Amino acid sequence: MLADMLLSMTVPIPPEDGNEYAALLAALKERIGTARLRAAAAVNQELILLYWSIGRDILTRQKKEGWGTRVIDRLAADLRRDFPEMTGLSSRNLKYMRAFAEAFIDPEIVQQLVARLPWGHVVRLIEGVKGEQARFWYARQALDHGWSRNVLVHQIESDLYGRQGKALTNFSRTLPAPQSDLAQALIKDPYSFEFLGVSVEISERQLERGLLEHLRALILELGKGFAFVGSQYHLQVGNQDYYLDLLFYHLRLRCFVMVELKIEDFKPEFAGKMNFYLSAVDDQLRHADDAPSIGIILCKGKNSVIVEYALRDSTRPMGVAEYRLSTKLPERLKAALPTESEFAREFPLLSLIKLRVEIERELRALASHQGLTDIPLGIQATITALSRAGLALRNVDRFLEIAGVLNRAAHGLDLENFQAEAAVATAADFLAELQALRKEA
Repeated sequence: MLADMLLSMTVPIPPEDGNEYAALLAALKERIGTARLRAAAAVNQELILLYWSIGRDILTRQKKEGWGTRVIDRLAADLRRDFPEMTGLSSRNLKYMRAFAEAFIDPEIVQQLVARLPWGHVVRLIEGVKGEQARFWYARQALDHGWSRNVLVHQIESDLYGRQGKALTNFSRTLPAPQSDLAQALIKDPYSFEFLGVSVEISERQLERGLLEHLRALILELGKGFAFVGSQYHLQVGNQDYYLDLLFYHLRLRCFVMVELKIEDFKPEFAGKMNFYLSAVDDQLRHADDAPSIGIILCKGKNSVIVEYALRDSTRPMGVAEYRLSTKLPERLKAALPTESEFAREFPLLSLIKLRVEIERELRALASHQGLTDIPLGIQATITALSRAGLALRNVDRFLEIAGVLNRAAHGLDLENFQAEAAVATAADFLAELQALRKEA
């Protein structure tokens, strides 16, 4: 023991700001947090299964004995007398338990899906959703996307189930399976921009500005997996400048998604313009491992026959959907939207993806100023070409150390928070250097 004490006095304590110590601390915090969440989830699951079994027994006995609803009031009084420390045994809650068992009959589905949701979510599913298939769908989405109760209520009231996958597209012809099915399921019709709280008489620029000011709400409406890349995103084709309204990268589809906003009904020429933009994005931004880029044209209205004819011979994957506006933002929706910190936690890869795209664009602009042509797409290839041309980049070695982190982010792979933060700082410094060099060129 004395030897251990002496050893502890002589061995130095690692500095708190050291990388290895920070990595250990982050790993332990994540492990502890995960264990606590699992324990809470286990308790919640047992409670939900108890409520379902109570509701099933009440339902069975009522049918068998012919009892009316007054038996529930009597049961509630007796149970609260015998279990005074236990909440949730009110007459109203027992009626919800009975409705729960009536709405979800299969015990396996209850155990594997519904029991993993909080009781408040289950109650909202019972109250707000008619139809077994729709209830299962909302339960699965709430679980997969981590919806709060307020967000679940909003999605039910906005008929997300009815809008999902309803846009007119050419995905089945222009995308391989199963990506075509996944892309179709992600595109809604109509999109609800009620969170803007604006008049229906609005310009395209005002609509775009409003969506950017409410970016968190826009991401919530678009769905999980959309990472924002930029607005009025600049592309140069044939020495002419073009600007994309909104550009996203979808982490699950592994492709760029371009959104064009129109304040009028759909016209056939919109599809031709989108086809042109998608060709340019695939040529200038798409990486070797990316899937084909997808376009979404959002219009004030559309004629389905005209859309079908316009998309029939298009060679690029695109869809057409409507959007709806409202002059009033519901108070419930305000509470449902995530805070900035929650948004940052849900989309930790967004900054890295945006930085990667901006860095590649700056590198190719520098290469163009140097008179370099026919450079293969990719950051590494452009850096190599610039180096051979004699252009010295001061921070290139530091950037290349974290280039793999940017690639992982672009392909939707998980990253530790400390890795992402360090990579963002290094990539931002490298981008600033490139921007300064381009201004000097």
